[in-house]
Amino acid sequence: MRTITLSNGFTIDVECLSCSLTSGMHQPDGGVIIETEHFHAHQDVAYPIEGLVILASKRHIIGFDELTEAPKVDYIHLLTKIRKAQRTALGIEYVFYFYNEDTTHHFHTWMVPRYEWMNEFGRSVESVRPVLLHARKHMNNEINKQNV
Repeated sequence: MRTITLSNGFTIDVECLSCSLTSGMHQPDGGVIIETEHFHAHQDVAYPIEGLVILASKRHIIGFDELTEAPKVDYIHLLTKIRKAQRTALGIEYVFYFYNEDTTHHFHTWMVPRYEWMNEFGRSVESVRPVLLHARKHMNNEINKQNV
């Protein structure tokens, strides 16, 4: 079991966070954004940044090379659909994409939006961690939670 601290400060104990979310055992803030046979998209549960989307595989795989043809097509289709929604619904002009094979759980991609307020932390990939920590510490208020 792992203890995960959510953006709202609550903790949950899970064997696998992605399994817990994709199965509906735990509900991410804002609920499910979109779901297909192969993938589940939701607001990141650890950092309260509007439009920070996690696109997670429903099965345990680690890397791109483990995706079969149908999930590959589904992944690209969902990634572009979510990105278009980030741009049109939230006005997000730029996004950092992170995919990490050194993980203990499901294949997933972080879609981290760039907002104007983030510029004080820099614009490089190195700025992302301080942005995330700032959001967790300073953006857990009711107004922001409603936006998320």
